[in-house]
Amino acid sequence: MKKITIYTDGASRGNPGRSSIGVVFCNEKEQIIKEYGEFLGDKLTNNEAEYRAVISSLKKFKALFGKEIAKTSEIEIRSDSELMVRQINGEYKLSNENIQRFFIEIWNLKTEFKSVKFKQIPREKNKEADRLANEALDSRPQTLI
Repeated sequence: MKKITIYTDGASRGNPGRSSIGVVFCNEKEQIIKEYGEFLGDKLTNNEAEYRAVISSLKKFKALFGKEIAKTSEIEIRSDSELMVRQINGEYKLSNENIQRFFIEIWNLKTEFKSVKFKQIPREKNKEADRLANEALDSRPQTLI
């Protein structure tokens, strides 16, 4: 059984606008074992980017470590998005159709792990994921419409 902490962050400049994600995987000792940032596109909201970061992190975990390890792993996803964490934990309603679809995708992905928990953290404790999301945005030249 593995215990992995995953820090996620979504960024959107324009909201909706240019969006990206940052993800950091840490072991039980809080040591970084994998990190990445990814540019998502030009028309996502910040909340959509936050959800996409979680979806990407769960898919990436399975790709890196395999389905068998996923089945025995306890995952804690930490995010500074209070809205997303509270929606996923059932404390806030889901009214946006896009967010509802992302929620369902996360719900289905969760079944492939021993457990997946979500924790809201202060922004200052999510600096590495934030940095990766911003680097992914900065690395893509802005296209003029």
